[in-house]
Amino acid sequence: MQTVTLGKTKLEVCKNGFGALPIQRVDKKEAVYLLQKAFYHGINYYDTARWYTDSEEKIGAAFAYTRDKIVISTKTGAQTAKAFWEDLEQSLNQLKTDYIDIYQFHNPDACPKPGDGSGLYEAMLEAKQQGKIRFIGITNHRLAIAREAVASELYDTLQFPFSYLASDVDIEVVKSCQEKNMGFIAMKALAGGLITNSAMAYACLTGYEHVAPIWGIQKESELDEFLSYNHKPPALTMEMALKIEQDKKELSGAFCRGCGYCMPCPVGIEINMCARMSLLLRRAPQEEYLSKEWQDKMRKIDYCLHCNRCMKRCPYGLDTPELLRKNYEDYKIYF
Repeated sequence: MQTVTLGKTKLEVCKNGFGALPIQRVDKKEAVYLLQKAFYHGINYYDTARWYTDSEEKIGAAFAYTRDKIVISTKTGAQTAKAFWEDLEQSLNQLKTDYIDIYQFHNPDACPKPGDGSGLYEAMLEAKQQGKIRFIGITNHRLAIAREAVASELYDTLQFPFSYLASDVDIEVVKSCQEKNMGFIAMKALAGGLITNSAMAYACLTGYEHVAPIWGIQKESELDEFLSYNHKPPALTMEMALKIEQDKKELSGAFCRGCGYCMPCPVGIEINMCARMSLLLRRAPQEEYLSKEWQDKMRKIDYCLHCNRCMKRCPYGLDTPELLRKNYEDYKIYF
């Protein structure tokens, strides 16, 4: 089984990390079953967040008696020290633990630092001194903040989008983490579902020995797919390399990554899916996205207010209303 050491933390985790955002979409019994199956087949790292509704609660239910055998990271989106402590206590309670291995600032608009007036980083230090957290991490989708976090040397880990679609500047961030002995946790390793070949995605990331991918898992079939890589890691073939280059050309430039930070929409448009519908239709089975349910969702684009809230929130600086318009026009071709 391939493992990754998360930089200066010395935490050794399976190359297959379990991203627990999707388990909020299944009932508790099913979630606990998936989590425990993952554990008993070698996955020892689980990433969640306070914002992921009942995800923490499900992890707590699954691992109350095996806590010392796994690594848990969770996140706070708090913007004040008071809210930080409330989040932390709630996470500890839901996870049924008295400590969190990696506590992360969840996609902040600015990189928390000592003396910045927010009190957030000072609260992290106090929580660490109290033994409630072991290591301090940060997650982000913005390149500038990721770079700032690495350069600050204030953080033990960075969680950042990374897949074989990564640009040269993204790869620089990954390499700088290695140079600083900072753990790198790769989210969006399947580019929000646009990468449909998990073996190819896994094989590409094996070339970065210090990168720990977390895969969003919701179904047992998905779990089984990744568990198979524990025993027989896929190797990067020439055929895969050619397909990766083809994907990079197709997905270069302005495309929605599906992160969802543009939401909610005041008229209920499911932006993180609708703004990349053209790509989804071409890269995934079409039947699902051509259903009446999805037709109704796409029609909501007609009611866009052009308030530009989504565009202002987009961490990638995309013209989201224009992407929605183009995707809707393309969608209509199928009817």
